[in-house]
Amino acid sequence: MPQTVVFDLFGVIARTQTEEARLRIEGLAGASGETFWDAYWDGRPACDAGQSSRDYWAGTGDRLGVRFDRPTVDALIEADLASWTDADERMVELVTELAGEGRTLGLLSNIIEDLVPVFEGIHGRWLRHFTVLTYSCRIGVAKPDPRAYEICARRLGVAPADVIFFDDKVGNVAAARETGMTAEVFVSPEQVRNVLAG
Repeated sequence: MPQTVVFDLFGVIARTQTEEARLRIEGLAGASGETFWDAYWDGRPACDAGQSSRDYWAGTGDRLGVRFDRPTVDALIEADLASWTDADERMVELVTELAGEGRTLGLLSNIIEDLVPVFEGIHGRWLRHFTVLTYSCRIGVAKPDPRAYEICARRLGVAPADVIFFDDKVGNVAAARETGMTAEVFVSPEQVRNVLAG
């Protein structure tokens, strides 16, 4: 079993948006339901790869057929960032445990630039356990682009075959496997422990 463990962030260590957070964003945008969230997610890959938040929200407005004024964009950016800052303490405990065992840990996350300093400011205590933090917005490509996995492995100083990767999205796991990584769809901290003990 590879000693280098790479985790996705959102949906694995960090929690995804709560219903309360989603409703707050909808209220600020003046739009809701599937139409709004389709527009939100359709523009996310470019933002994950480095597009500014202001350009992202302008594009989201275009997809919805509306124009957000500057105060609304500011409020949407703030609410969106806040919606992605919660961590699963069970996974934080696991990360700390694995680091204590001498495992080399990496993070490979699709994340927007404005969120990086916010998240690091809140969670720097446990992020320090990672040898490498590979953020899509800073490498210019996002999962499932194979280059994202290759860049992460290279930064860790290992071949993809030397990595075991956990992500909550089936497509990202499949792409990791195609680069040569061992990869598993994340279910729980207990699952990770069992896989690594195998």
